[in-house]
Amino acid sequence: MTFRHSPAAAIALAATIALSACDTPVSTQALLAPSDHPSLITRGTLDANDHPGVILIVMDVAGSPAFRCSGTLFSPTIVVTAGHCTGEPGEFSGMRVFTESDVENGNNNYPNAGPNTIEAKAWHSHPLFTEAAFFLHDVGVIELNAPVTLAPSAYGVLPGVDQLDALKTKSSTIFTAVGYGVQRINSAKEVAEKVRMVAQPHLIQINTGYTGPGSLLLSNNASTGGTCFGDSGGPNFLGTSNVVAGVTSFGKNGSCGGTGGVFRLDRKDVVDFVSSFLP
Repeated sequence: MTFRHSPAAAIALAATIALSACDTPVSTQALLAPSDHPSLITRGTLDANDHPGVILIVMDVAGSPAFRCSGTLFSPTIVVTAGHCTGEPGEFSGMRVFTESDVENGNNNYPNAGPNTIEAKAWHSHPLFTEAAFFLHDVGVIELNAPVTLAPSAYGVLPGVDQLDALKTKSSTIFTAVGYGVQRINSAKEVAEKVRMVAQPHLIQINTGYTGPGSLLLSNNASTGGTCFGDSGGPNFLGTSNVVAGVTSFGKNGSCGGTGGVFRLDRKDVVDFVSSFLP
């Protein structure tokens, strides 16, 4: 894939874990690594129980909670997220998912194991994933130790191969972005509550020199909302369906404004990779 910009222009939307108060984004330099720091839905609305298959992920480094992301249950024991949230081999020492929509005020022991939390038994990034160019193959799968049982319609499903190529760049081509990322960030204030939120951005770019064949750019503004640090790996559903068109991957600036980058799940190598873990 060729990008018009250098890799340094893409900021991974994972977030660091600040054990005292809120999750604090690290420097842009650090955000380029796959061990992202969480992003939040900006200017969105509370999701409540509309998307129970979307969960919060905490990743450990050397045995201690370090970063958080979002992800989607595709089956009771399989979570699909961003590759920078599952990392390169050995990058993370452990991880767990939190299933409540309001982790901030819920019954849990965040960011450690406890109620409404399930530990991962294994995690895998796309075989070609690297930290240096995370946006090129930014998909990962987490296998859980125990099932999360939901209604069948609550689980995410893959798009068809190359299904997104037919989409048109217009305001009516909407996506439903869901995640636990930062709600607001600027030089004066950061709001980063660990709650599941939803926004409906529309398609800005697809199959361009900037996105290449593997990414999308979606709107991120006061009208449509968008994604930010901590939303990494969270789903961007096609319209209002349960088809996960792509996972939140990168931003273009530290304030999460303008547009948001989504890694597509409809390319054949991605469909084959994710499908190999599904029942």
